[in-house]
Amino acid sequence: MSGHGGRPAPGAAESLDYRVAHFADHLAAGDLGELGVRIEIRGEAVLLTGTVPSVACRADVLRLAREELPGTPVHCDIVVADASVPDHAEEVG
Repeated sequence: MSGHGGRPAPGAAESLDYRVAHFADHLAAGDLGELGVRIEIRGEAVLLTGTVPSVACRADVLRLAREELPGTPVHCDIVVADASVPDHAEEVG
């Protein structure tokens, strides 16, 4: 989707905006909608940020992003929350 000189083709930014909005709607409407994943357009790439409860959730979000945004670089900075039981007492003091 590049024009001459490495510039985006006319309408490319609008197309990416549209596809990201569609992806956000699809993400919000599905089982992953409660996760609070943020989607930002960074140049010609997309950045996913937020916190999810499991590695499987992060993989599902990334898979869906790649399906919805083919040909667009997707960077994933989604963190998996540590919901495990502590193995030691917390010192307060």
